[in-house]
Amino acid sequence: MAPGGKVNANVAPESAFLQTLRREVRRTERSGRPFVLALVRGDAFGEENGWRIVRNLAAAIASSTRETDWLGWYEQNETLGIVLTEIGEANDSKLELLAQKISSAMQQAVSEEEFASLRLVVRWFPQHSNRREDDGWEGDVYRDLHRRQGPKATEDLAKRAIDVGGSLVALMLLAPVFAVIAVLVRLTSRGPVFYCQKRVGQYGKLFNFYKFRSMYLNNDPGLHREYVTQLIDGAKHVQQPNGMYKLVNDPRVTRVGRFLRKSSLDELPQFFNVLRGDMSLVGPRPPLPYEFERYRTWHRRRVLEITPGLTGLWQVKGRSRTTFDEMVRMDLHYARTRSLWMDIKIILQTPAAMFAGTGAS
Repeated sequence: MAPGGKVNANVAPESAFLQTLRREVRRTERSGRPFVLALVRGDAFGEENGWRIVRNLAAAIASSTRETDWLGWYEQNETLGIVLTEIGEANDSKLELLAQKISSAMQQAVSEEEFASLRLVVRWFPQHSNRREDDGWEGDVYRDLHRRQGPKATEDLAKRAIDVGGSLVALMLLAPVFAVIAVLVRLTSRGPVFYCQKRVGQYGKLFNFYKFRSMYLNNDPGLHREYVTQLIDGAKHVQQPNGMYKLVNDPRVTRVGRFLRKSSLDELPQFFNVLRGDMSLVGPRPPLPYEFERYRTWHRRRVLEITPGLTGLWQVKGRSRTTFDEMVRMDLHYARTRSLWMDIKIILQTPAAMFAGTGAS
């Protein structure tokens, strides 16, 4: 299918469709105008008669979509994708209407039994989906936007091996440090040693994020929420006189907590997150849900393109002396250019940045 051409029974191959999808993502990031991605998964697509079902579905979808819309393989012989461009303002009612329109066309194109074996999810980029958690859909619709193949895929496996080996070694070597910090936290303030909160991981998946507790119990998150809102919106007055873009003199932080934060020792329990696969040793820092809600479209690529990390370019180069937009650009630069050698350099530079405490609070 050619760009701008009529969708017909010919389904674009996976490589061509994903290239179109990436291009549409970039367009949306520049313009802010959303598009809709619909995915149809069929258990019988790869079977002997699957071509007939696909042909009938493609013809039906062509009759219910526009000439500017695209149809192709999101996952070859497994999942069909439809990109519906320039849909105007995105809202729940419009998304539901599009889902019903596509579903109705599919139902008329195949038998009742074949229709029952199909699964449809419709989402507008970058943030909304009509799917429920229990609808049987496996995986995230963004997972293949930045697929790495060949040598890059091998490099990803090597990166994971370094994550597992590095976190195990760190946990064993730092066990005495864990013990000392745990005692200090318990002796100087009431409450648990560890602090757990929800963070947004890759593809927007929430996970439990661990730190040594550095704050008093029952503190009000409103102060940080307000600060983050102003920081992301680019308010100039959030910069401190010393050039830092970080909340300082936070009254919620304990005396021991200030030292832990300044030295980044409060982050050590995240080696457990790395071991679990929620995080990597190197990558962008995972945001809080209310931070993610404030992100602009292009900011969200921080959590789409790569697994969040314990350290990264921002920690070793900018820390809290960079603006939020500059931090995001560092994360995106890392996502585009990352390599095992870059990871090793960042890991080796991290201890000096931690103990220098530059830009930390």
